[in-house]
Amino acid sequence: MAGSSLFALIDDIASILDDVSAMTKVAAKKTAGVLGDDLALNAQQVAGVKADRELPVVWAVALGSLKNKAILVPAALAISAFIPWAVTPLLMLGGAFLCFEGAEKLAHKYLHPGDEHHDAAAVADDVDPVALEKEKIRGAVRTDFILSAEIIAITLGTVAGASLQQQITVLVGIALIMTVGVYGLVAGIVKLDDGGLYLLRTAGSSGFGQLKARLGRAILAAAPAMMRSLSVIGTVAMFMVGGGILTHGLPFAHHGIESATAVVAAVPLLGTVLAAITPAVLNALFGVVAGGVVVLAVEAVKRLLGAFKR
Repeated sequence: MAGSSLFALIDDIASILDDVSAMTKVAAKKTAGVLGDDLALNAQQVAGVKADRELPVVWAVALGSLKNKAILVPAALAISAFIPWAVTPLLMLGGAFLCFEGAEKLAHKYLHPGDEHHDAAAVADDVDPVALEKEKIRGAVRTDFILSAEIIAITLGTVAGASLQQQITVLVGIALIMTVGVYGLVAGIVKLDDGGLYLLRTAGSSGFGQLKARLGRAILAAAPAMMRSLSVIGTVAMFMVGGGILTHGLPFAHHGIESATAVVAAVPLLGTVLAAITPAVLNALFGVVAGGVVVLAVEAVKRLLGAFKR
């Protein structure tokens, strides 16, 4: 009798683990797009620090990301249980903030001309590198909070019908997988040039050594362009993610994008490709407009407050 009960318990546990595994796979697929944007944004955020501080900065941001998720997982469960209507407005606030950050970056040289060469000056030791490093970490952790919130919200939607234990297991699993995946890749990207240099230095005179040397030179040649491109990719990702969050919360915008996608999908030969890129492009454009509006509003408030102080 006891043996049969034990086998029944083991069977139940195996069944639960199978369900959790299946839901985790579904959630991982749904959040894969955000993972790509998260990677671009965070790699761009930590770029520009001194070479010997790159990995410590990535580690600090990864710890901040874990703290973000430690806050977001129980908060998401509580909001979903008690005030589910608040999920969308909170996500939209985060999306608007991402759009604001992207638009502020684009307008930075016009709004803050004195800070145009801030990072370059820091590299030249004209600015306290410790202060710059802390500023970059804060910015990266702040951006990660919004992206993590979207990942948690998408995952929560995937497991909405599951038991509380399964929801917690899947949410925690996705949080850990995404954090390790993103910041492991970020660490690899920022140390790419060191990898190329290592290959070049350890290359021998053999055929394999010559292959290592060519690969090292290719990596060293490509790394600077890749790091420069991260700034552009990160800014575009801000608009795509932020704009996507906003359009999903606004039915007229969401349906408009769906209609536009359906129209371009009917184009001969290119329909499939156009249908794949149209939502991303329209979300990004919506994000640019939304970010511009928020930047103008923020600057207007700042000037108004400044006028009152005089």
